[in-house]
Amino acid sequence: MAFLIDGPRVPPKSRAAKQLVVFLHGYGADGNDLIGIAQQWQNLMPDAAFVSPHAPEPCVQAPSGRQWFPLTMRDENERWTGVNKAAPILDAFLDSELQRLRLDDSKLTLVGFSQGTMLALHVGLRRARPPAGILGYSGVLVGPEHLGEFARPAAAPPIFLVHGDEDDVIPTEALFLSVEALAKAGIPSQWHLSRGIGHGIDGPGLMQGGIFVAKCFKLKLGLESKPRP
Repeated sequence: MAFLIDGPRVPPKSRAAKQLVVFLHGYGADGNDLIGIAQQWQNLMPDAAFVSPHAPEPCVQAPSGRQWFPLTMRDENERWTGVNKAAPILDAFLDSELQRLRLDDSKLTLVGFSQGTMLALHVGLRRARPPAGILGYSGVLVGPEHLGEFARPAAAPPIFLVHGDEDDVIPTEALFLSVEALAKAGIPSQWHLSRGIGHGIDGPGLMQGGIFVAKCFKLKLGLESKPRP
């Protein structure tokens, strides 16, 4: 059995959860880094439960933080090896949370930042049952050459990628390369470019992301902005 991770939670405003949003933090952070987004999205999805698990490993370069997998930049296959090693741990956690809340994958959305986005895309595209959606901030699709092995492009979940145009950690080019690779594999995605933003999340990107997640859950919204196709 895979090692089970855990982290901070925000319960739904209602009594019983009808949806689950799982935040996957970036390299050197922990689950506390993203859980605050829950309060900002609760009005959009009052029946959603939110959880932000701590990655399974202490971060080599930031001992007070965590990592989903090492990033030494010395091995060109490091990211691909890393997402495959971390995937069973995240899958076991997702299965456990869904079972605990008595929900299935159609009520699950994965939200990643940076390294967390790498894992969200990898796992979300390979779950036995696809989640309701995948939202990725400031990340990149790992192993695009392996998307040809993905046998169910028609069953892929909605994907929305958000990136800062001044990101000096994962360059903006990663956004467009990811979108292009997904398209070549027959997997549509949407994207939003945050102007003047580095490796982080701005207000408009956060708003667009919340709207996307709510729409993945088929929730009715008022006046909204649409992500760029």
